[in-house]
Amino acid sequence: MRTRRVRPDPIPRSAFAGFCFPPDVIVLAVRWYLRFGLSYRDVEELLAERGIEVDHVTVFRWVVRFTPLLGEAARPCRHSVGDRWQADETYVKVAGRWRYVYRAIDQFGQVVDVFVSPRRDLRAARRFFERAIGTTNAIPSEVVTDLAPTYPVVLEELLPAAWHDTEQYANNRVEADHGRLKARLRPMRGLKQDRSARVVIAGHALVQNVRRGHYELAVEAPVTRRVAVAFHELALVI
Repeated sequence: MRTRRVRPDPIPRSAFAGFCFPPDVIVLAVRWYLRFGLSYRDVEELLAERGIEVDHVTVFRWVVRFTPLLGEAARPCRHSVGDRWQADETYVKVAGRWRYVYRAIDQFGQVVDVFVSPRRDLRAARRFFERAIGTTNAIPSEVVTDLAPTYPVVLEELLPAAWHDTEQYANNRVEADHGRLKARLRPMRGLKQDRSARVVIAGHALVQNVRRGHYELAVEAPVTRRVAVAFHELALVI
């Protein structure tokens, strides 16, 4: 009787395999870029001061590749999203064209989700709320928006039980939060691709939530060290 050979399970391959630089250098560069108002050349210069010669194009590739991986690794550690959302859209320029950034925060200041769209219409608003509900598994009981005509239609379709508040100044908190994103994008010499815009904007939301303590990461670290410690923890699992 022939016996069947059982192949051992393959060893999980690290996301850093094949890169010339150690994981801590890569994660440091990504964290600097997402956290501070730096350009890719600024990150290149800061690394050079520490004896690490990296081209700014390489830093760009690290950010685009590893930011989504860090976000996915952090997802199981995320705290539950609140049931009162403030949703609004702002705009950024990508390759000379305006793109609309849909964002929502809850009553605790946690960024619920972000969505970048070339249009500001019914389809974009629907996709944003579908994505926010699907990624957080949360159903809000109250949604605050401005008077854009797309929101009542979408909320009646997706969240018929939620109270839709359009009172003036009610969504000032999310509008003020847009300013932090704009401040991060200001030092850059313009976003060139929709993909990189989505990655950077989502990475900025991740850093904001980590700093505000909305992840079970670096909970014992001081606030000024929270993002650094959290990114170190995430680097161990990707």
